[in-house]
Amino acid sequence: MAEQTLLEAVNQAFAYEMRVDEEVVILGEDVGVNGGVFRATDGLIEEFGDRRVVDTPLAESVIVGMGIGMAAQGLKPVVELQFMGFIYPAIDQIINHAARLRNRTRGRLTCPMVIRAPFGGGIHAPEHHSESTEAIFAHMPGVRVVIPSSPARAYGLLLAAIRDPDPVVFLEPKRVYRLGKQEIENNGEALPLDSCFILRDGIDVTLVSWGASIKESLEAASELAQQGIDVEVIDVATISPLDIDTILDSVSRTGRCVIVHEAARSFGVGAEIAAQLAGEGIASLLAPVIRVTGFDTVMPLYRYEQDYLPGVIRIVDAVKQSMEYR
Repeated sequence: MAEQTLLEAVNQAFAYEMRVDEEVVILGEDVGVNGGVFRATDGLIEEFGDRRVVDTPLAESVIVGMGIGMAAQGLKPVVELQFMGFIYPAIDQIINHAARLRNRTRGRLTCPMVIRAPFGGGIHAPEHHSESTEAIFAHMPGVRVVIPSSPARAYGLLLAAIRDPDPVVFLEPKRVYRLGKQEIENNGEALPLDSCFILRDGIDVTLVSWGASIKESLEAASELAQQGIDVEVIDVATISPLDIDTILDSVSRTGRCVIVHEAARSFGVGAEIAAQLAGEGIASLLAPVIRVTGFDTVMPLYRYEQDYLPGVIRIVDAVKQSMEYR
């Protein structure tokens, strides 16, 4: 087994699935000759040719629209949008066509398409390059929203997304693209969609997160363990449809929940999780649900970016606040 970064795991998943399934095609801006803006598709055009790895015009609506047409006719397109901040011109295609194709045709047609986009902050990029607006897509019926947080989960979840018969918005946290490596066996085994992953068992507090914020959540849990607080860490992974049962089961044991995400605070996925806990898990809660999030503003540029992102100190303080509640 080779050690892979998250970025390399994405590339490896592409190569595996394209070798075993000739219906898988990749299209997007600079995905072919240049190998993608972050090199996620590096080397694929040399192996599979320019009929399966297609460089497109700089037009996100056209890219997704082409993918929908391909999917409706039996192909399995994976479209790349260079940054999440560039995805908005394609929202009409995603909402009104990709998400509705199964329902509109009463199941006669489906849309087995993956829409990939690097997302989130942490690399000191300019505006429109650091968006975390996953809640927009989680609100759309008919679309799955999947966010890997590690190389192994990127590999397994991307394979599952490509094989899914319905559209998947696959958001890759670019802050951890090259941050660490994991050993990955290139065996083509997919991970389950629509399921949370329990990364650390604990009995005192449930810490719920996804994407790049999993890194700080695990670091906070380790720090809190040294202070005698046993934290369970859950990676949501598929934020829509949400595996609320795993979270409810955890909270039934811990009685406390802290939710961490870098997206803006208001109307986010964390608010939805908190609402479902209030509706279905209120009897288990020993303290109010606490959210540690970004702020209700555009990601600030450069020097203030780290102040925006939820860090270990803020997470530790929130867990302690939950523990102290009486």
